[in-house]
Amino acid sequence: MNLRKRLWLALALLLAALVLLGLVLQAINQLIWQLSAVLPYGLVAPVLWLLLLAAALVLGQLLWPWLRALRTGQRTTGPSTAATAPSNRREAARQNLEAIDQTLERVRDAVERNLLAQERQRMARDLERGDLMIVVLGAGSSGKTSLIRALLGELVGSVGAAMGTTSASSRYRLRLRGLQRAIWLIDTPGILESGDAGDSRERLAREQAARADLLLLVVDGDLRAAEMHVFETLAALGKRLLLVLNKCDLRGEQEEARLLSLLRQRCRGLLEADDVVAASASPQSVPRPGGQPLQPFPEVDALLQRIAAVLHRDGEELIADNLLLQSRRLSEASQALLAQQRRQDAESIVERTMWIGAGALAVTPLPGLDLLAAAAVNAQMVVEIGRVYGIQLSRDTAQDLAVSVGKTLAALGLVKGGVSLLSTSLSLSLPTLLVGRALQAVSAAWLTRVAGLSFITYFAQNQDWGDGGVQEVVQQQFDLSRRDADLRRFLEKAFSRVVEPLRRQQEKQLPPRPDSR
Repeated sequence: MNLRKRLWLALALLLAALVLLGLVLQAINQLIWQLSAVLPYGLVAPVLWLLLLAAALVLGQLLWPWLRALRTGQRTTGPSTAATAPSNRREAARQNLEAIDQTLERVRDAVERNLLAQERQRMARDLERGDLMIVVLGAGSSGKTSLIRALLGELVGSVGAAMGTTSASSRYRLRLRGLQRAIWLIDTPGILESGDAGDSRERLAREQAARADLLLLVVDGDLRAAEMHVFETLAALGKRLLLVLNKCDLRGEQEEARLLSLLRQRCRGLLEADDVVAASASPQSVPRPGGQPLQPFPEVDALLQRIAAVLHRDGEELIADNLLLQSRRLSEASQALLAQQRRQDAESIVERTMWIGAGALAVTPLPGLDLLAAAAVNAQMVVEIGRVYGIQLSRDTAQDLAVSVGKTLAALGLVKGGVSLLSTSLSLSLPTLLVGRALQAVSAAWLTRVAGLSFITYFAQNQDWGDGGVQEVVQQQFDLSRRDADLRRFLEKAFSRVVEPLRRQQEKQLPPRPDSR
């Protein structure tokens, strides 16, 4: 069927070509008759060739841009698309790390850049090595270190009844049959402990959790409100999580079964039922009359079997998912740092522009306050802010943006609102002679600030005003700028940059005081 369709298509194209060729030959024949009627016989052929050559040149001029675009499109989109499309999650993580390098090159803060670069290098090592990281978390004295000791079958760490025994992360090598990759158990500081030291240990534990391939949350009973919050936070990380009910030797079989059922019910939708496992990491010794107390062996076989099953079945996927998740978070952190740097640069441009405009108005006041909206929006400021965000704007485009914000300021009544807001503060501390000039200059600076911050929002959102449009952005920046703390800081700068120079200039222009004699 496909061959028949191709044959009919080829015949149709051939017929169309023959029809087109016939029309061209008929047109040329008509042209020859027309030329023969007005030209001598010897000039018909040269003029015909000149006309055909001109027609070919015009046709080539029209078709060449399209042909060139088609050729470049085929050359650039084919191979590059294949090169940029990741074949798996590990490759996607590697591409994310390469993109992070490009972002870090534009970050000026050396301290932040070095921290992100070190994290990026650690992730690159993990990407190449591919070890499995199992992070063990739990409240103080829930039995984390005892559980790790039981899993390893040897004495590790320090175990006791005191809260906060584990103050730093420790790592231990776990060997499971049938797994070629290295498996590391990470013992973390206890969570849900009070005080500054407890908060610091909990932050360290959460940092380790963010790097884990598999999480073990150890509890010694039902999930209390605080533990439930920790569980939900860990589940939201998007990592595989096992909930371990420890110290089962302290309760009977019926109580153990009841707690397991209760925990599985609480974790429904977030964990599989088999991922809630009972264990007894350090059973209490049993006294024996006339002899040494009997020390039972740890009961962690069910947990070991579940860990082995998860790692055998999903180990490669866990590593790939974790690396991709970490690379995305690191990419987001570097992008946030770059966005903060861009905002600081853009705010510096707004700061410089507003006080330059205020100084100019202080020297040569405008005839009316209605022109403050036009003074508040400066096309050059728009160009410079766009350049900070990597966007090149023409002067006309920047002017159009400036005019649109200026009209919005006037339409929302923010020009008069800003002048009214500032006039109260200025009239209380200035003589009447200076109020008018200072009010114009300071109001222009204020409105320039509102406009500039609006442009920063626009460029930070990829040249998008958002669902509420330019009106909502401008109104929001006006409301933020009139808050007490922001207004106070603005007025302090206004007095030092505008009002005080005006006052000194006014004092120089006053006539000298009469002699006291």
